[in-house]
Amino acid sequence: MTRKLFVILSLAVILTLALSACGPKEPELGTEENPIIWSFVPSQESETVLAGAQQIADLVEEKTGIVIQANIATEYAGVIEAMCNGEAQMGALNTFSYVLASERECAAVALASVRYGTTFYTGQIVAGADTGISSVADLAGKTFCRPDPLSTSGWIIPSITMQAQGIDPETDLKQVVDAGGHDGVITAVYNGDCEAGSSFVDARSNVEEELPDVKDKVLVIETSPPIPNDTISFAKDVPDELRDKIVAALLEIASDEAYADILNDTYSWSGLEAVDDSFYDPFRQTLDAAGVDIEGFMN
Repeated sequence: MTRKLFVILSLAVILTLALSACGPKEPELGTEENPIIWSFVPSQESETVLAGAQQIADLVEEKTGIVIQANIATEYAGVIEAMCNGEAQMGALNTFSYVLASERECAAVALASVRYGTTFYTGQIVAGADTGISSVADLAGKTFCRPDPLSTSGWIIPSITMQAQGIDPETDLKQVVDAGGHDGVITAVYNGDCEAGSSFVDARSNVEEELPDVKDKVLVIETSPPIPNDTISFAKDVPDELRDKIVAALLEIASDEAYADILNDTYSWSGLEAVDDSFYDPFRQTLDAAGVDIEGFMN
């Protein structure tokens, strides 16, 4: 009796394993059933960025057959979290967000953006023309707008600049307001919702069509040293073959004048350049020298 029971149980286990082996497999990554998710930080007007991003993704699919779906996170940290928890396989990460994601081993850079012929950019601190603010020292006691707590040119570098000039951004400012993007900072300062703010150079141009006198009413009081540009990064579990095909397609698209308007509308890109993680080492050294605790932003 015991032997019969053992045989029956053994057959049941074998049958279960066989059925499991024959069960449906997860669709291959990069297909309609399982597209690669490409997440963007909300540094500029979200609807415009998303429309351009999906156009680029569709062009990659035309060239490679790899299906990519673009989305915009509600905050910069959202892209990092999506890449770390498997919800996104690609990220258009700003510089500081990339350093954080890399530290958490969630992202590996493949491309840096090119604007105005370079892979570096600068940030700016701006103030309303009627506020009397003409220097960083004048920011004490003022309401300050930033794009996002993880924005490189919009908060990380300006915070370092303030500290170097004797202003503690945590205690000396009257209020810090998250404006939801660089364009939002400029608009808020223009409207008087904030007395000062920070953005990339020169975010005023992004809103100049609707606010023609913005450069008269929003003045630049400080510019930053060069900052390495934002990235196109991949989650580390993306197969090399897929990554290489996507990167090659993106470089081809970025070098084709026919797509210049799409790249510009998306993230003000004029091109893309292949880089590796070491490209961001000087920036890490700047953070370290300023005493910025990267791990403190990872909690």
